[in-house]
Amino acid sequence: MAAAPTAPSLEVVRDPEPAASLLHPLRVELLRRLAEPQSASGLARHLRQPRQRLNYHLRELEREGLVELVEERRKGNCVERVLRATARAYVISPGALGGLASADPAEIRDRFSAAYLIALAAQALHEVAELHARAEAERKRLATFALQVDVRFASAADRSAFAEELANVVAGLASRYHDDHAPGGRRFRFLVGGYPAFAAAEGGRSPAEADPRTTSRRRSPRRMPRIPRSRRP
Repeated sequence: MAAAPTAPSLEVVRDPEPAASLLHPLRVELLRRLAEPQSASGLARHLRQPRQRLNYHLRELEREGLVELVEERRKGNCVERVLRATARAYVISPGALGGLASADPAEIRDRFSAAYLIALAAQALHEVAELHARAEAERKRLATFALQVDVRFASAADRSAFAEELANVVAGLASRYHDDHAPGGRRFRFLVGGYPAFAAAEGGRSPAEADPRTTSRRRSPRRMPRIPRSRRP
């Protein structure tokens, strides 16, 4: 039998039922072990669990599209099913929560808060997941762009200056390239944000301690540059 195609590295879960399975400890462990094809019998030996119990959870995972059949092997009078996880890793889209999904970023007044950045990131995850699903259904590749860089600032003043300069550069680029009237044009959404690097404890400080706004008088943030809505003729 020909080798099964390699599973995707990442799958975004958009529906409530499979999302619930990713919160079930045993099913999470099954998916982790099914990064490589295995049968229920093999999993039962490794996990020291009754095969019948694992079969139930595997059927549920397969029904929800998180596990797929790789091959069937005949052993005497029985047929052994070999399964594999449909991806190497999973992310749950905020859309799986329906009406409880993350807040609309427009409703958060403090544009310099962690809540606003989280809301933007959640919105991006939801929208990109939906666009990706539509593109896959049409057998098309979704045009995206991503950039990540770590910057170590000498001081909070340098960080503020960097943020202001970056905002000005982005505003200038948007003004140069944005065109509301070009025939066949397509609108793209860019998200720019920053936060303390997650490998956090430099010098033993927490991210909150590293931000002087949490320990001293909070200064009013500078206004972000205004981005024109359309290109001038």
